[in-house]
Parts: sequence; C-alpha cells; structure tokens
Amino acid sequence: QVQLVESGGGLALAGGSLRLSCAASGRTFSSYAMGWFRQAPKKEREFVAGIMGSGGHTTYADSVKGRFTISRDNAKNTVYLQMNTLKPEDTAIYYCAARSSVIWTQNVNEYDYWGQGTQVTVSS
Repeated sequence: QVQLVESGGGLALAGGSLRLSCAASGRTFSSYAMGWFRQAPKKEREFVAGIMGSGGHTTYADSVKGRFTISRDNAKNTVYLQMNTLKPEDTAIYYCAARSSVIWTQNVNEYDYWGQGTQVTVSS
C-alpha cells in the first residue's frame, strides 16, 4: 500500500548535476529503508545508494561514491539523490524503492515497493 513517484530526471552535460526526488505515500515513511537503483539499456538493474529509516546510515555503490548523496526528509515523505560531476556512464533509468524494514539492503529482490523510474541522460 505504498506508492512511490520519482521526479527530477532529464538531460545533463558531463560534469553537471541533477537532483532526483522520490515522493512516498502509505505507511509511516520513517519505518522504511529506501534505495536508489538504476538500469541502463540491455543491463541488469543495479544498486546505487541506500539509506536507513532514520536517515543516519547511508551506503553507496563504488561507482558513485564521492559524487552522489542520498538523503531523506521524513516530514515530507521524500527521499533525494543529489548527483554531482555526472558522467556519460551514469545514463540510465533511475528507480526509487522502499523496504519494509529500517535497515537498508543492496539486494534488488529484498525491496517491497518500486516507483516507475525517471530517465537520466548525460551527454559528453
């Protein structure tokens, strides 16, 4: 009974920035760990970043460490992904996901709810 809606995707130049947002409805937002995943054409969906329910613990894929930041505002039922110094290889559809636990996981099959995705395209 949780719905997730992503926004903020679009076209950026290499070295530029985008901020993705994921608005959630349903059960109390703070009880869910949240994750961002991405899927490029002809590739499997991969983990990008995760955050626990309280927002106090975060984790990142090696490919985005130092460039991306995940955060959440539980009062607004929203999770964010700030993407800086974008690279062409960041081009993908980005998905927001929620897990019925306060603890994050990088495993795609352990998330219960998914958004429809938002396209991010980075040109050189």
